[in-house]
Amino acid sequence: MASIKVFGSPTSAEVARVLTCLFEKDVEFQLIRVDNYKGTARKPEYLKLQPTGQALTFEDGRTTLVDSRAICRHISERYSEQGNKELLGTGTLERASIEQWLQTEAQSFEPPSSALVFHLAFAPLMGLETDEEVVEQSKKKLANVLDIYEQRLDETRYLAGDNFTLADLSHLPNAQRLVNTLGSAALFKQRRRVSRWWADISARPSWKRVVEMQQESPAPA
Repeated sequence: MASIKVFGSPTSAEVARVLTCLFEKDVEFQLIRVDNYKGTARKPEYLKLQPTGQALTFEDGRTTLVDSRAICRHISERYSEQGNKELLGTGTLERASIEQWLQTEAQSFEPPSSALVFHLAFAPLMGLETDEEVVEQSKKKLANVLDIYEQRLDETRYLAGDNFTLADLSHLPNAQRLVNTLGSAALFKQRRRVSRWWADISARPSWKRVVEMQQESPAPA
C-alpha cells in the first residue's frame, strides 16, 4: 500500500492541487475521501491528523502537512527524480522564477478567484444570495492579474518559463471552476495568450485524471 495518504475531497481546490502534483510526479498515493460538507465525524483517522477538520491533510511517512502549496513543494523536492522533473525547476534561477509566480498566484490570483468561485458557483447551490458587489470587485482584481499574465505569456509559453511548473499547476483548480462558470469565463477567453495557456495546462493528463475523480461519487463512509 502507498505510504502517502491524502485526506480530503478531490472537489476541494487544495486537494485537487496536490493530486495533480502527485500524478505529475508519478508518485503512488492513497486517497481517503472526506466529505467537506458533511464533516469528518466518521473519519477518526482524519480527525487524529487534523482536529479542526480542514479541507486537506497530507501524510508522507512521519511528515504531515495541510497547506497545498507546501505539499506540492515537498512532493517535488522529495521525489525529484520521478515523473516531471521540471515542476520546481532544475536550477537556482528557474526555482526563483517559479517561486515568484507561485507567490503571485497565492497572493493576487487566489483571493479574487476564490471569491468568484464561491459567489458564482457555490452560493447558488447552497441557497445563498450572491453578493454582486464582491463579484464585481473580484472580477476587476482578477482582470488586473490576468492582464499581467497576458503580457508575461507573450514572452514565455508558461508563467515561469518554457516548461510547465508548479507556478502553472497551482492555478488549475480555481481556473477550472471559473472557465466553466457563466459570468467569469470571458476573463480567460478574451485574453488570447491566457486562453492559449489555459487550454494547454488544462489538457494535461494529470489534470484530466483529477477532473475525472471530481466527477466520481464519493465512497460511503
